[in-house]
This record gives sequence, structure tokens and C-alpha cells, in this order.
Amino acid sequence: MNIITITLNPAVDKSTRVEAVAPEKKLRCEKPVFEPGGGGINVSRAIKKLGGESCAWFLSGGATGEKLGELMQAEGVSFRAFSCAEATRENFAVYETSSGQEYRFGMPGPEIAEHEWKQLLQALEELEDVPQFVVASGSLSPGVPDDFYAQLAEVAVKKGFKLVVDTSGAALIKAAGAGIYLLKPNLNELAALAGKEHITAKEQEELAQQVLAEGKSQVLVVSLGARGAMLATKDGFEYVTPPTVKLQSAVGAGDSMVGGMVLKLSEGWAWPDVIRYGVATGTATTMTPGSELCRKPDVEEIYAWLKARS
Repeated sequence: MNIITITLNPAVDKSTRVEAVAPEKKLRCEKPVFEPGGGGINVSRAIKKLGGESCAWFLSGGATGEKLGELMQAEGVSFRAFSCAEATRENFAVYETSSGQEYRFGMPGPEIAEHEWKQLLQALEELEDVPQFVVASGSLSPGVPDDFYAQLAEVAVKKGFKLVVDTSGAALIKAAGAGIYLLKPNLNELAALAGKEHITAKEQEELAQQVLAEGKSQVLVVSLGARGAMLATKDGFEYVTPPTVKLQSAVGAGDSMVGGMVLKLSEGWAWPDVIRYGVATGTATTMTPGSELCRKPDVEEIYAWLKARS
């Protein structure tokens, strides 16, 4: 498999719709929808929806973990589940039809023992068919050390695969360094990577150059929210601003963006087109309800729009 994704804190995402959210009232919800969730899992789901293939590696425990595997099978996404003692988490999202607002409830992950998270590192080291890309995305469950992604980067150096990391907080700061091919921070995370508390729009290129010069990553894709994204490489910068679309749900948009980019990188696309395709994928995901992720026709239409304006 050319692309492997890794999710340390996966989830079953449960979503529903209700006319109005109100306290102390019995709320009559629509039939719930269950979908696989978690950073790397969403990356793999997006790649599948775009016509590509990857293998999603994740920790799985209890009845929720079994449900997660069933949902992955239903979507036709290849996966490898690594067992853990405690049950996989379940997240919950409610869309309020009267206002168009979405309420998202993220649950903490299970407590992970040392031998459980080390399974994934060992399995990567033992791989004979080394993938071109490994994408490590999402939060870390309790019990997984903040330097897990940094340990993953050490394996990347040994095995020779390109490591893409999309996370936040201490896990992001400790991951940055040798062995990281691509990081996808937002502006606040970019500031943290550069050792600053705040960032202005004027500083973003300077700080991105600093992060690259310090060897914290070979490439940066900085999320700019509704303004799209900034690509930073040793050759300079490129900005991609998406078209205005009707927002349904932002769940999985960042993961989908990563999936679109990594898929096209694996196909040999050049970075200017890769970043446009990634923005198109992320934008298309915001057009779908709940945790559905992108639809390929939407992605292709938005990408063509971006390409025409480049």
C-alpha cells in the first residue's frame, strides 16, 4: 500500500438533526447517522472517495471499536485495527435545522497502555513493503506520550517514507524536526512552531520561512480558514482562496484536505496543483452534512474553478 494513515484516537461519529436545541426539554431527533471518525481515518475515507487507496491503521477497543471496523468495511476502506483494552470513543454532533447551527461534542479517548501504542511503531519498523507516505493525524488518546509523532518521525528516517503530521498542541511542537515531510498547522499553531504566542498576517510568511529553515518540516501548508491555505516551501509561497459555498458541516474538512493533497502527491502532481486540489477537497467537505466528507464531483468542480484562476 502506497499510503498508510495512523489514528491514535479514532471514534465512531454519531450525528443527528433536531429542530431546536433547548435546555430541560425532550428533543425529538431524526434517525442518527454513524460514520467512522478520527484524523487519519478521515484522511483514508477522503482518499477512497476520491478514487484512491490507502490503509488506515488505528487503535480499536470494545464494542465501539467493532462498530468502527464495520463502518470502515461498509465504506470499502482498507484498514488494520490494533487492539486496546478500553473502548473506542464515540463523538456526537447535532444539527439544528431552525438556525443552521451545528453542535459538536467530542469525547475523550480511552486510556492507552504503553504496549498498545507501541504496537504501531513496531509494525511500521517491521514493514517490508515501505509505503511512500505515512499520514499521522488527529489527537492522542490519554496514555500516549506527547512525543509519539516524534518517535514516528524517527521510524520515517529509518524506513525512508515521507511522514505527514496534522495535529496540535504539544504533540505538534514535539513532532517538528527531522523526519517530517509535511506539517499542516493553522496560524496559531504556526506561531507556536516558531516560538511565538501570537501572529499577524504580515508575519506568517516570515515565520513559515523560519520553521522551514530550522528543519522542523520540509513543507508547510498553513490553514487560513475561510481564506484557504498558504503553501510554504524552500521555493517560496503560494496562496489558494476557495470559492464561497453553502456551509453544511466543517467536520473532517482539514483531514479531507490532507487526503486530497497526499493522494495527488502520490500520483506525482506538482505542489501548486496539489495545494489547489487539497483546498478543493476541504471545501467540498464543508458542503456535506455531518461527517460525510467530500463528494468527488464537487471536488473536481472546485478544483477546475481554482485552476482557471491560477
